[in-house]
Amino acid sequence: MRSTRETTGPAAGNAGTTRNPGARHSALVVLAAALVLGAATGPAVASAPPAPSSTVVAARSANPALEKAVAGLPTADATAALVRVGGTEGVWRGSSGVHDLKSGRPADPTARFRAGSVTKVFTAAVALQLAAEGRLDLDRSARSYLPELIPASYEGVTVRQLLNHTHGIPAPDFPGTTVEEWYADRFRIHDPEDMVRSATSKTREFAPGERQHYLNIGYTVAGLLIERITGDSYERQVARRILKPLGLHDTYFPGSDPRIVGPHNHGYQTMTLDDGTRGLRDVTVWGATDGWAAGDIVSTTADLERFTQALFGGRVVRGPLLEEMFTLPQVADFKSGARAVYAVGLSMKKLDGREVWGKTGGRWGYNAAIASTRSGSRTLVYSVNSTGAKGQDMNAVAQNIMVAVYGKPSKG
Repeated sequence: MRSTRETTGPAAGNAGTTRNPGARHSALVVLAAALVLGAATGPAVASAPPAPSSTVVAARSANPALEKAVAGLPTADATAALVRVGGTEGVWRGSSGVHDLKSGRPADPTARFRAGSVTKVFTAAVALQLAAEGRLDLDRSARSYLPELIPASYEGVTVRQLLNHTHGIPAPDFPGTTVEEWYADRFRIHDPEDMVRSATSKTREFAPGERQHYLNIGYTVAGLLIERITGDSYERQVARRILKPLGLHDTYFPGSDPRIVGPHNHGYQTMTLDDGTRGLRDVTVWGATDGWAAGDIVSTTADLERFTQALFGGRVVRGPLLEEMFTLPQVADFKSGARAVYAVGLSMKKLDGREVWGKTGGRWGYNAAIASTRSGSRTLVYSVNSTGAKGQDMNAVAQNIMVAVYGKPSKG
């Protein structure tokens, strides 16, 4: 187990990296319910919801549906929303909601937020860059790179299968089964090697390449592969290869620090409070080491828009290997039996008759997404401070944003 953890970006003063102590890493209630506003101590506070903030818009093209989608926050579903739409089909910027429920002041449209599994796109991009350099073979087994970590029972899993979720490795075990238990354990440090050992000690879910099951564990292994091949930390490789070249100065990896460094809007989660009632708890301060290379990045809508446009424009992953991000494996989903929708890093939805590629992400109190048409004609980035993040269903505000930008899901 490592005894140090990298922190990059704003947390390191934008001048490189520093070492931090620690290992590596439904019903919603109305906002008039009791609120818990202290992330560390969690005192219960009876409070009425603040008046909805004004929507802030800077648009070069009108989109009444999008304005409606983000207007009127906070609601029971979300306390804030930040949106950026770009591309040749029109530009739109907007924000709604509050910075925090206690003060009720308007949400900061430039705020940093937890982007969750959008991290996977950065991890996949670095892996594909290494493949383009001839340093990583997508058809080679993960075990051949990490023989001391990946057991023989998983020797058939290739690097590509890690990245497109067809590896068959189950999820690792984590303490707790409820959001309340996870909240109480929110400062635990998770080590990626330990997570891989926990996962690979179990029987595989299916033979490699036969099904698709979206899980974080493949990207945890991918992060370790990047470190093994480069002899460098995963975080520093992403910073050197993507963050610095693209000027993503507000994007960073938090390491073992459970805070969001710099300007940010608070995140809230519906759960059972200390007095036994259901309400909202401030979950802004929550460690993300369980996500690591699969889900711990902190960013802004401006940075993620820049990244999305560069990625779809072929300026992050260059040449034929970019096609890996738009190639769906011809297998069925492990749970639903439907056709696979995850490629390397990205997923695909058909909206209003056209393919939209991107990635969503969720951490407690925060939902985020990047999306684009294949041509880059319309890009979308959003952060929604969801009160039911990581739930089974998509947040209603986030769904309305997606439909307003791209249209409704296509049938068939």
